[in-house]
Amino acid sequence: MVIPRRRVAVAYDCLFPFTTGGGERQYRAFADELVELGHEVDYLTSRQWDDDGELPEAFTVVPVTGRLSLYSADGVRRIPAAIRFAAGLFGTLVRRRRRYGAVIVSGLPIFNVFAARLALLGSGTRLVVDYLEVWPRRQWIEYSGAVTGTIAWVLQRVAIAVTPLATCHSQLSATRLRAEGLRSAPVVSPGLIDGTVEAGPVTPASEPPYVLYVGRHIPDKRVETLPAAVAQARRDLPGLRLVVLGRGPSGDTVRAAVADAAGEEWTEFPGFVDEERLAELMQGALCVVNPSRREGYGLVVVEANAHGTPVVLVSDPGNAATELVEAGVNGVVADSASAEDLSAAICAVADGGDELRRTARAWYDSAIETRTIRRTVEGILEALEPPRRIARKTKEDTP
Repeated sequence: MVIPRRRVAVAYDCLFPFTTGGGERQYRAFADELVELGHEVDYLTSRQWDDDGELPEAFTVVPVTGRLSLYSADGVRRIPAAIRFAAGLFGTLVRRRRRYGAVIVSGLPIFNVFAARLALLGSGTRLVVDYLEVWPRRQWIEYSGAVTGTIAWVLQRVAIAVTPLATCHSQLSATRLRAEGLRSAPVVSPGLIDGTVEAGPVTPASEPPYVLYVGRHIPDKRVETLPAAVAQARRDLPGLRLVVLGRGPSGDTVRAAVADAAGEEWTEFPGFVDEERLAELMQGALCVVNPSRREGYGLVVVEANAHGTPVVLVSDPGNAATELVEAGVNGVVADSASAEDLSAAICAVADGGDELRRTARAWYDSAIETRTIRRTVEGILEALEPPRRIARKTKEDTP
């Protein structure tokens, strides 16, 4: 089907590479792919760069607010920053309401949905809300407390109810969207591989072996569970080490867990590293372990498997990343984040040896053909087409 070119806005409060989380990478990739497909793109975001910052050339970056302090000291999204960005987004879209054929806005923070929906009423501009995650009430309360969490959950339900077209990236999120009141079927993407991961050759794990963690240190990631798990795994895998990348508000808790496990001699904290060093560490790791209790997609699985490195995840109702793991093919899903379960999963990866590394890379080679950002963006654009246009095209194409 031929999809007409249009001017599209992508709205998210962060822009890669000025900030480097999974959402930042995803929406930057959305903008890049839309341009590759022939569309003009504005990226609506908060200002994160200095005056001499080098902005992307492929699309237009439109700052809707100044700099924002997005997270509190304990890693929780700050409500004032979310409201400020939503207000800036509303004003920008009101001024440009007839400029765009479509606006793709992140459903997190949830205020974005109300801002975009209200600003675009009556304009004829199609609105797509992309839900990185969808949380039940219990999860909101755990994250923000009883009062704030309940209010956030109610706002989420209202936002979902007024969403005209929803997209998400896991069956978990799709199920939750319907349970929380979405009135139409969401567009579930095939994947979020953006093609920027340079796959390396499949090699044996480094000696001595090490377990690698990549990500922020926040409570939901449960990084502090790793030292005890590695300490227990060392009983069967003498010499096993732990390498913990990233930083965050849980850093002191993680270091205390290392001390409790008497792991100072076999644990490293390189902090944040550049892409070249990250690729080296990924390729040499026995496995990449992510004990997170919640993930909206799980890009770490893709990145690890690109290097032939298996993953260890934890089964949890909020962890959509486990949908990407085929047991014994590209990793292992532990039953819990306990030291016993995580260490057993690490040892199972070690038992899989080079054959597991080969099949992990084979999984990636297959996924790069089907689970891509390009396929996801094409699916969004197709969903934006009016049914009558799709029907007419189908009829015209029939011999």
